[in-house]
Amino acid sequence: MQHLAWEAASLSSCSLLSCAFVMGLQAGTRLLHRNLVILPVVMVMLLCVSAGPAVPTASSRTAAFAGFPADCSHLRKTSPSGVYVIQPAKSPPRVVWCDMDTEGKGWTVVQRNSHDTELTWKQSWTTYKYGFGNVQGDHWLGTEYLHLLTQQGTYKVRFVVRNKANVTHYAEYDIFRVESEATGYPLRLGRFSGDGDDYLTSYYPKKGGIHDNMKFSTTDRDQDQYSGNCASSYGGWWYDRCQNVLLNAKNHILWPGFCDSGDCASSLILVKPTDVCYLY
Repeated sequence: MQHLAWEAASLSSCSLLSCAFVMGLQAGTRLLHRNLVILPVVMVMLLCVSAGPAVPTASSRTAAFAGFPADCSHLRKTSPSGVYVIQPAKSPPRVVWCDMDTEGKGWTVVQRNSHDTELTWKQSWTTYKYGFGNVQGDHWLGTEYLHLLTQQGTYKVRFVVRNKANVTHYAEYDIFRVESEATGYPLRLGRFSGDGDDYLTSYYPKKGGIHDNMKFSTTDRDQDQYSGNCASSYGGWWYDRCQNVLLNAKNHILWPGFCDSGDCASSLILVKPTDVCYLY
């Protein structure tokens, strides 16, 4: 079995019930996915921190284990893509998918969606905040974790979409940051590069306006610039007057020029540190 590059801490504080549950969970997981790269002991550690979800609270921060990387860029370059545990500053440990195949290696996957997904993207503010789905498949890492991840330093982002002809396209921004919940989780993007047009930081009055600097909206928290609630029709996203680009929706993945009618087969959002200067 593949393994993490970090040693597990002591499990003396772990309850027997939690340990038994995790061992059983891991046994079942291995049957479904034999290449899973998390050791059972690591999953035990995560449940030993808290019996509940990994919510960023003061108590969970003090209990967080040392030794986990801040993001996937700290993995050895020879590490395979797969499931790992990271721990951004001021965050509890978090299970993520690390992409070691995309150009540059060391990308942390924060979103994955497929056109025929079983996920319901019309979720509440709290559900988006802490994330949902399965990191081995379609998922949203969590808006709060996006904030904690990108407040550690300067990050860049790569949006990847695959059209129905199975052709992959990308759009990259040399700065990516999600601000705090207190400010509405607004999106901050830098300069664009890619094999299509910039539909996130450019303004399109005849489409959805712009996405850069917009606050995050969900079905129960409307923060867009539209008279209605864009998220109630699609899913959580950084809307202006609804969207130019939409990756968080069921049966509708949109990026103009790549899949104009919302028929992209899949989407992926990847982040990693960059040395570009971000002015706060």
